[in-house]
Amino acid sequence: MTDEDAELLDRSILYKGFFEMALYTIRHRLFAGGMSPSFTREVFMRPPVAAVLLYDPGRDSVVQIEQFRAGKMASGRPNPWMVEIVAGIIEPGETAEDMAHREAMEEAGCAILDLEPIVNFYPSPGGCSEFVYMYCGRVDSAGVGGIHGLDNENEDIRVFVEKTDDALASLANGEIESSIAIIGLQWLSLNRDRLRATWT
Repeated sequence: MTDEDAELLDRSILYKGFFEMALYTIRHRLFAGGMSPSFTREVFMRPPVAAVLLYDPGRDSVVQIEQFRAGKMASGRPNPWMVEIVAGIIEPGETAEDMAHREAMEEAGCAILDLEPIVNFYPSPGGCSEFVYMYCGRVDSAGVGGIHGLDNENEDIRVFVEKTDDALASLANGEIESSIAIIGLQWLSLNRDRLRATWT
């Protein structure tokens, strides 16, 4: 299937605030042949984002962040604070790489020394337009930590450094619930030896 096999019949904005919700009326070609009837889908509109796993190969440690997440609170699951990796919205005129460098400083106080692409993906395309560019960034984690974030964005971010083995143990125990962090740490488990050989 290609773009030509899907037809946008109508689009309207249902809500526009900090985020935006749109109503799409669409139809598309069916795998069995012919076209589907028209139907509607609400789509949570988000600009593309970049995420970066901050890794110190010399200390074999990762820089992680913890912050409050309204989406987790709304889900009804306990404890709305989540351990994550640095990520943020790509601003107009900014590349994904630019954002990775900027957000690493804003959220974690880290300067990225090298940057390697991991993967690009849609985290939840059934109802959200968000597209993620993911990287691994080499950092020096000496002295990294504390509270970071921008007051005008209501950010309250705890930054901490953890040995890679401990972070991977948290992942294996189901303590990491952010999809972006899960993907980043799983990638690191596969590429850790190579990174330590090339980045140290």
